[in-house]
Amino acid sequence: MTITVNPRMGGREWALLIALSLLWGGAFFLAKISVGQVPPLVLVFLRAGLAALALALTLLILGQPLPRGFAVWRALAVMGLFNNAIPFGLLFWGQTHIATGLAAMLNATSPLFSAAIAHLAGQERLTRARALGALLGIGGVATMMSADLGTGAGANMWAQLACLGAALSYGIAGVFGRRHLRGVPPLGAAAGQLIASSAMVLPVMLVLAPEAWTLRPSLDVIAAVIALALLGTALAYAIYFRILATAGATNLLLVTVLIPVSAALLGGMFLGERLEARHFIGMAVIALGLAAIDGRTAARLRRALSRSRGPSDHRQAAAETAREG
Repeated sequence: MTITVNPRMGGREWALLIALSLLWGGAFFLAKISVGQVPPLVLVFLRAGLAALALALTLLILGQPLPRGFAVWRALAVMGLFNNAIPFGLLFWGQTHIATGLAAMLNATSPLFSAAIAHLAGQERLTRARALGALLGIGGVATMMSADLGTGAGANMWAQLACLGAALSYGIAGVFGRRHLRGVPPLGAAAGQLIASSAMVLPVMLVLAPEAWTLRPSLDVIAAVIALALLGTALAYAIYFRILATAGATNLLLVTVLIPVSAALLGGMFLGERLEARHFIGMAVIALGLAAIDGRTAARLRRALSRSRGPSDHRQAAAETAREG
């Protein structure tokens, strides 16, 4: 299956996309503030649980029911594991060691993993352009991690690998959701997976983080946790599914490039974090990889070149485009 053409982005969609990038970039910033006083596992439960409550109340107000059926909730449990529990935990732990912007940059590789997994699952064909995009993404990650790879398995390297693990988990969730959650209303799916992930994380938290009941975080951290759940999760999901419905999945890839920008700016302005040149170079290479996977930039270039050629060259360019899928 090849990528279908998505609707064009209008002014409203661009505004929502920028708002979503700010919310998710802000989520990395809020998580960095929170993990200083709240253990990662506890933060996972609070983020998922409070967001699930907010979305469940939203469904109640709108008069929409939660999803029903064992098969649907089994799929929601898998989504909750790979789209919330695992990536939230890995990202929060990673942010105890590395900067906000770097965590967001590494997380931007999730569409690269999604493209590879979709190919293996038989959902989408890995064209030459997508394969090139994946290779560029690997090169970008290697550039960002180059200094740490040469110094052995230190905490910084493990933290970066944890963020890449979160991106891989998001890629698995995206491919799984396309196949197993078709027809489930978007807000119901978001609320259901958050409910499922909260239920899964709770017993693990009680065993591995018993100090959860004795925590006394500051008011600033409490506010950050609440904002992370309500704004960076519940509201962000609502905007995400709105863009998905009106502009399509391919256009949503753009947000992965915008999130690190807001995350790095917030980390630099308020936390005094500074990233090195290799991090920005690596992110630029990853962005090129995402553009190759997206395919629209290359398609526009081919159309521009074909217009400048004669009829026979135009037919040849069209044939090459068709072969690449």
